[in-house]
Amino acid sequence: MRIEAYCDESRQQYFVQPGTAGQQRYVLLGSLWLETAQRSNIKGAVRGLRERHQLYGEFRWRRVSPSRLGFYVDLVNLFFDYPLRFRCIVLPADQLNAIQFHGGDNELMFYKFYYLMLQGWILEFNTYRFFLDIKTNRVRQRLSHLHAILQRSNFFAEIANVQALPANQVDLLQLVDVLIGAVGYRFHHDGTSAAKWTVVRTIEERLGHQIGPTSKCEEKFNIFRWRPGGGW
Repeated sequence: MRIEAYCDESRQQYFVQPGTAGQQRYVLLGSLWLETAQRSNIKGAVRGLRERHQLYGEFRWRRVSPSRLGFYVDLVNLFFDYPLRFRCIVLPADQLNAIQFHGGDNELMFYKFYYLMLQGWILEFNTYRFFLDIKTNRVRQRLSHLHAILQRSNFFAEIANVQALPANQVDLLQLVDVLIGAVGYRFHHDGTSAAKWTVVRTIEERLGHQIGPTSKCEEKFNIFRWRPGGGW
C-alpha cells in the first residue's frame, strides 16, 4: 500500500520560549495520513468546498473567523467523512531540554520529535512519502537525515521520500494546520474566538468526546501527549 502524510507544526516558538511561570505551553506536531490512491478524490472534495464558500486563498487556523466559519466547519466534516487519519504529538514546552538531551540543538530536538510522530504509524511492506512545510533549517540536510533514519528504522517498509512543500500551495498541509490549531486551542484553554471554539466543538462532536490524549490504538484522531522518560 502507498501512503502519504502531510505534516505541519504549531507554536514551535515554545521550543525556546516555554512561557512564563504558571503557564503550561505546548508545541504541537501534526500529520495527515491518506492512501495515495485517495489523494485526487480528497483534493477534489477540498476544491469543491473552496468553490462552494468562494474561498480561493490560503486557509489556516489563524484565519478562522465568523465570516469564514461555514467553510471551516465543512472542512472538519470533510476530514471525518473521508478516509483521512490524523496523528498529533503534543509536547509540554517546560519539559523540553535541548541542552541536557540534544546537545543544545533545538533544531535537532525538533526533528527527533518529527521522527517520533511519524515512526508510530509506519507499517511493514508499505511505501511512504512524507511532506513537510518549507522552513529554514540551520543544518541543510535535516530532511535527508530524517529520511535516512526513518528508512533504517523500518527495514521492511519503503520510505520513498521526505520532502518540503510550500504550505500556501498545498491544501492538505493547510488542513493539517487547521487540525493542530484546534488541538492547541483546546490544550491551551486561553482562546476567546467564538468561531475557533465552534471549530473545536465540531471536532469534539464528531469524536464523541473532548479533544485530549488518546490511546495508542486510536486510528482516526490520534493525540500523543509526550512525557519525558516515555509512556503514553
